[in-house]
Formats: sequence, structure tokens, C-alpha cells
Amino acid sequence: MLTVEDLQFAYSPDHTVIENVTFDVTAGEIVSIVGPSGCGKTTLLKTLAGLLRPTKGAVQFQSQPVRGVPTGLAMVFQEYSRSLLPWSTVAANIELPLRYKAIAPPDRARLVADSLDAVGLSGFGDRYPWQLSGGMQQRVAIARALAYQPKLLLMDEPFASVDAQTRADLEDLVAAVRATFDFTIVFITHDIDEAVYLSDRVIVLSKSPTTVLARIATDLPRPRDQIATKALPHFVAKRSEIARLIRRPTSNSSA
Repeated sequence: MLTVEDLQFAYSPDHTVIENVTFDVTAGEIVSIVGPSGCGKTTLLKTLAGLLRPTKGAVQFQSQPVRGVPTGLAMVFQEYSRSLLPWSTVAANIELPLRYKAIAPPDRARLVADSLDAVGLSGFGDRYPWQLSGGMQQRVAIARALAYQPKLLLMDEPFASVDAQTRADLEDLVAAVRATFDFTIVFITHDIDEAVYLSDRVIVLSKSPTTVLARIATDLPRPRDQIATKALPHFVAKRSEIARLIRRPTSNSSA
């Protein structure tokens, strides 16, 4: 689904953020990307989405070079409140990207209704984003991505701004809609528990300039449960392994 090869990105000759990053993502996977704060996770995601052009290396989506945002890719941002138009209804926000596809209005309405149902917001289409809680607004952002019917969904720390219980609910929502709609997810997070809980594999990044420290398969059975899965010795071992990688001193850090 996605191939990243020897990727490098520099904002200037003296400011390299990403250096020689290589990994791939198989169709149907959830792959999380974790790393120290400020290591360039969001910059990396923007290069995957075609919003930034790499300084060196290549990104391929479905075996085609990424040069601009490709068809079949959707993105959910951390700042959900900024990604929703406050003057438009929930339904209109979800429908917005569909207006740029050759989809008849009745089919657009069906996709909006189906995506609202998938995220548990049936009946909220006539509300406005500012009338909803933070967790519900993020569900709207996810519903908009679902309605677009992407092959690949990129998510940039989408649950960082919600409370712990809402975060757990949204994690389970993402797992459920992935199973139902059969698409691929690349998920940026700073939360190691979240990465292990959601993912099939975790890509661990170093401090900036970022390289890949490890590619770790979680090997946890699905469906997963917030209490039972996180109590498994294997879950604890994977979480500890990733935490040690992120926190260990590297050649990019001072003593």
C-alpha cells in the first residue's frame, strides 16, 4: 500500500528533520509511528500525504510515486476543531470532500449517513461542530474521512486533545471501522500504550534528525479490549521494549 525509501526532508541546509527513513505498509494494516517529542513525526506524515516534497528519497502509494496528495488518501488531524467548518452543519462538513468526486447527490447523502452511523453519530447531521463535545467533533472528522472511502487513512495524533476515557473510546472506534471498511491506517502518536494497543506494527523513530530505530510487530490477537489486552504480559513486554528504544541515549542526543 505504501513504500517509503531512503526518505530525507530538510527545511534548510542546516535543519534536517528526517534522514534516511525506510519502511513499508501492507494493505489492511494499522501501523503506528512513535518517537521522541520533536523528532519530526508530523513532518514525516506530511511527506507521506504529499503535502511536503522530500529533499531526497521516495514515497510510493499503491506503487505510484507521491507527487501531491494522491486520490484514495485521507487524513485526520490532531486539531479537529480547526479542520471542521464551524458555520457548516456536521453533514455538510462530512460531505465537503465528496463534492470534488463524481458522486451524485443522493449517493453523497447515503455516504454521509453511513459514515455518521459508523462513528455512532446518527441523528447529529443537522448539528454544528460547536454544539458537540471534543470527542464528538473528532468522530465527525473520522466520519468525513470514512465517507471519502480512502484506501489509506493518515492520522496525526488525533486523540491527543481529548480526555482519557474519550481517547479509549476513539481507539476502539478506529479499530472497529478499520475492520468494517477494510482500509489501511498510518497512525502518529506519542502514546506508547496507544501504539501497541491499536497497531499491527510500530515504527520507532530516533531523535531528530530522524531515522528508524526499529519496526516492531505487536502480535496481539484481535479483537482487543482496553482492560484485558493491556493486562497481557506480551502487551507489557512490547510497551517496555518500545519505551526503552525511545528513551535510550543516541548519537543524536547530548550526554
